[in-house]
Amino acid sequence: MIRGSMVALATPMHPNGDLDWEALDRVVDLHLENGTDSIVAVGTSGESATLDYDEHLEVVKRVVARVAGRIPVIAGTGANSTREAIEMTKGAKEAGADACLLVTPYYNKPTQEGLYLHYKAVAEAVDIPQILYNVPGRTACDMQPETALRLAELKNIVGIKEATGDIDRAKFLIERAPEGFAIYSGDDGTAIELILAGGHGNISVTANVAPAQMAKLCHLGLEGDFEAARALQAELMPLHKAMFTESNPIPVKWAMHEMGLCDAGIRLPLTPLSEPLRAPLVEVLKQTGLL
Repeated sequence: MIRGSMVALATPMHPNGDLDWEALDRVVDLHLENGTDSIVAVGTSGESATLDYDEHLEVVKRVVARVAGRIPVIAGTGANSTREAIEMTKGAKEAGADACLLVTPYYNKPTQEGLYLHYKAVAEAVDIPQILYNVPGRTACDMQPETALRLAELKNIVGIKEATGDIDRAKFLIERAPEGFAIYSGDDGTAIELILAGGHGNISVTANVAPAQMAKLCHLGLEGDFEAARALQAELMPLHKAMFTESNPIPVKWAMHEMGLCDAGIRLPLTPLSEPLRAPLVEVLKQTGLL
């Protein structure tokens, strides 16, 4: 089981939107040097919706090559077409990913039975560990806990990224999930509470700019150090909030640009961070010691 701090890696781009391979190497190295436990390549924070199939798998391949087995690489392979999700998951396995993260089908608004059959089809088609991803605020599709628990019975569905921020829901899953099924937070603001309740880690946006701090936070939580974990979370809360002043990954990519990690490139229909929000973001980065 993968535990701890997992970065939902933003995909570096040049100002014209082309992929920036040199910057990708730099940000992967940053995580290897600062204690990140796993890298999620081309998840939704990596702008998976605007990368074509070849670009998507090339990013996964390059991250796998750069990591060279030192930490697990999880590939984002979700889609709102089951056939596309199967093909993407096959490609990620061939690219060397250790596991795949599959967001719920967006826009389609399937029933719970449709969700079950969608994930079951992918799991049966590709023999690689697969992590469910529930983020209804972005997809208009909410996987109910009972559906997640049904899917947890399938041998290669190994966890869920629960990004609702609903700790009661997370506790329900933690209490009822079979042994070996991981419950991850996908909400930086509430992640430590999920971990302290018995969860297994956090797939984090904030970790793109504060990998060492997020790794420390998750490890404190996994060790059950309630007091130290909550104190560090309080210090990081302004940064968590700053990462969501506009739609993710707009703020985090601007923060990475300000920190010199990559250019400010982002693909339409997303745009660079709005001018009035830039100075406050820089101030938060300064306050947290990142600039």
